[in-house]
Amino acid sequence: MNKKDLIEALTRVLSTKKEAKDAIETIFSRIQAALKSGEKVAISGFGSFNIRIFRAKKMMNPRTKRIMLISPKKKVKFKPSKALKLD
Repeated sequence: MNKKDLIEALTRVLSTKKEAKDAIETIFSRIQAALKSGEKVAISGFGSFNIRIFRAKKMMNPRTKRIMLISPKKKVKFKPSKALKLD
């Protein structure tokens, strides 16, 4: 399922495709804004999103044998709820 499929499914509930698209865009932008501000996003029955920070580290380039500094990174982590797990 992709974004277009979500919009199509929501169109069946709402009156127009534009309303469905606006609803999906609003949800995604709100989740993104909350994660950028450092908040944890928890959706009951679905799962939670949070930011995981990876610290800077030194690594060696295997080709040149030079030590390089890898800058710190922030990545989004998703943890599914118990209801969503397929096991």
